[in-house]
Amino acid sequence: MRIVFLGSGAFGIPTLESLVRGHEVVAVVSQPDRPAGRGKQLTPTPVAARAAELGIPVLKPADVNEPAVREAVRGFGADAWIVIAFGQKLSRELLDGVFAVNLHGSLLPAYRGAAPIQRAVMDGCAETGVSVISLAERMDAGLVYATASRPIGASETADDVHDALAGLGPGVIGEVLARHAAGTLVGAVQDESRATRARKLAKAEATIDLASADAREARSRINGLNSWPGCTVEIGGVAVKLLRVVECEAPAGAPATLSADGRIGARSGAIRVLEIQAVGGRPMGMAEFLNGRAALVGCPVRPIAAGGA
Repeated sequence: MRIVFLGSGAFGIPTLESLVRGHEVVAVVSQPDRPAGRGKQLTPTPVAARAAELGIPVLKPADVNEPAVREAVRGFGADAWIVIAFGQKLSRELLDGVFAVNLHGSLLPAYRGAAPIQRAVMDGCAETGVSVISLAERMDAGLVYATASRPIGASETADDVHDALAGLGPGVIGEVLARHAAGTLVGAVQDESRATRARKLAKAEATIDLASADAREARSRINGLNSWPGCTVEIGGVAVKLLRVVECEAPAGAPATLSADGRIGARSGAIRVLEIQAVGGRPMGMAEFLNGRAALVGCPVRPIAAGGA
């Protein structure tokens, strides 16, 4: 099939690579280059960069719905449009008469919105997955054509789950395209009574008060905030990001106090820190972090405002 691929974030790269192997990807539409890094150099999106490596023509419109852009995209005469983490809303005029599907990072109707993967981890869900849906006026409310699910591991971060779900994309998108080509594709209407929202993450969420959280809540929140915006706390006056934790038995001593083996008691239960990062430093294991910082053992672990000291 002739495919137009609309995507920006890395979530769509495995599916793009799969489509190139089995179909003719005639164009990729992505967001414009943005300043990035310390030098603020203009940098293509992950999808645009990979498309260029694959030799696929790339369009980078500021507004894909602008008439000239709309005509250019429709002019490719594609059999299907695949939309994954694109970042712009597609108008009715753009989509008129086009078979277009979107890969979304949740088992819809749960977690509609901007941060489905992070919110699923933060909420302590046992599993999550991906859904292939039609494009609708309301966000993520289209017909569901296919889903795939997987468990969320006890120590998995949102980044881990993101990459795992991205790997499910080729299978479900391939299934939908095959059924579409065979004329057997049927979508299921979402149950609106079960719909939930996954609001965009904010820097104000980037901390935790372990003295008032139970271990499961703490583990889910910390792992779900990795890698952005992260979970920043203060240990003995040192600002750190807790990157990856697991639940464990509570150590002796007061809650929200760091023990020598990397455990921190919560309101009930405890977490063990597997990865940590001093603000301005590099990620490391807890044992390495405590080398030269033995004075932090026994210190209280306090919430800290994002960007604070």
